[in-house]
Amino acid sequence: QLQLVESGGGLVQPGGSLRLSCAASGFTLDYYAIGWFRQAPGKEREGVSCISSSDGSTYYADSVKGRFTISRDNAKNTVYLQMNSLKPEDTAVYYCAADPGVCSNGMDYWGKGTLVTVSS
Repeated sequence: QLQLVESGGGLVQPGGSLRLSCAASGFTLDYYAIGWFRQAPGKEREGVSCISSSDGSTYYADSVKGRFTISRDNAKNTVYLQMNSLKPEDTAVYYCAADPGVCSNGMDYWGKGTLVTVSS
């Protein structure tokens, strides 16, 4: 059974850092594009970052460029999202998603999410 599990969320002060993990089971992550998305209360889901399966190209939303970094560890079948210089507006539930094709907003497989709260 194909499954994605996010972890690493929590409460952090503005300016702090968190590293989110997306662990896969039932399939090999390096053959899939992996995206991170987030949904804040009362807002629509938005794409945050994505890493392609073909050449490892990475993509970032303008709001997180220079602060967030996506990476994959194929040996651990895990993708990470390193988040630095966090802001209150980064508060959201963060989801990872996988697709055998390309990065997009309509990816095939989704985790259940992990909550990130940025507050003093």
